[in-house]
Amino acid sequence: MFCRKYQTYCDRLVQDTPFLTSNGRLSEQQVDKIILQLNRFYPQILTNKEAEKFRNPKTSLRVRLSDLLTHLQRKGERDCQEFYRALYINAQPLYGSLPSRKAMSPMFFLACFSVAAGLAFLIYYCSPDPRVLRGARRVIGFSPIIIGKHLSHYLLAYLEKGFKEP
Repeated sequence: MFCRKYQTYCDRLVQDTPFLTSNGRLSEQQVDKIILQLNRFYPQILTNKEAEKFRNPKTSLRVRLSDLLTHLQRKGERDCQEFYRALYINAQPLYGSLPSRKAMSPMFFLACFSVAAGLAFLIYYCSPDPRVLRGARRVIGFSPIIIGKHLSHYLLAYLEKGFKEP
């Protein structure tokens, strides 16, 4: 339920095209470097003629980029994969913020928050029997592994306090 469906590189390119072609995302220099990499390095994705077409300064950057992405989608999976490799090499910060790279949906974070709130509720209203609390503390002791280092400090402080009690 929380996992993303498997996407091909072509599917990702369709999803990322509006983001990539929006104004200011990629500079002229970055697009040229990507085109040159697709043209000059193995495996050669673009022919010399295609590279010249997509690097033509008489055409606007947005149109050239849009045409390039459409062209790559038509050529196939390997070409789309090579585009992502070139994008990673030449525009790494942009690559990290692509919509297709956003692995977790808001529902995932809502589910995690619900689990954390449920655990807090159980501990707060739990029986005062120390054996029950120790069991709950063991479960919470493993939570920092899942939750992350920001909350782990609070959970570990709670555990230390709980183990010091008789």
